[in-house]
Amino acid sequence: MPKLKTRKGVKKRMKLTKYGKVKVHKAGKRHILTKKSRKRKRSLRKATLIGGAFAVNIRKLLPYG
Repeated sequence: MPKLKTRKGVKKRMKLTKYGKVKVHKAGKRHILTKKSRKRKRSLRKATLIGGAFAVNIRKLLPYG
């Protein structure tokens, strides 16, 4: 079997945890920050885990983690 290619764009944006969950940073923290509340901006700092069918698709794009 040939090696599977990793999707580089996905590799730069997402990461697999030890148990195979998909970890990503939340969107919306780049610009137009003045109208967003402090609480909202603080919650956007943290990374989040993606579940469901979307996570299954991403795991296919990251075959070797």
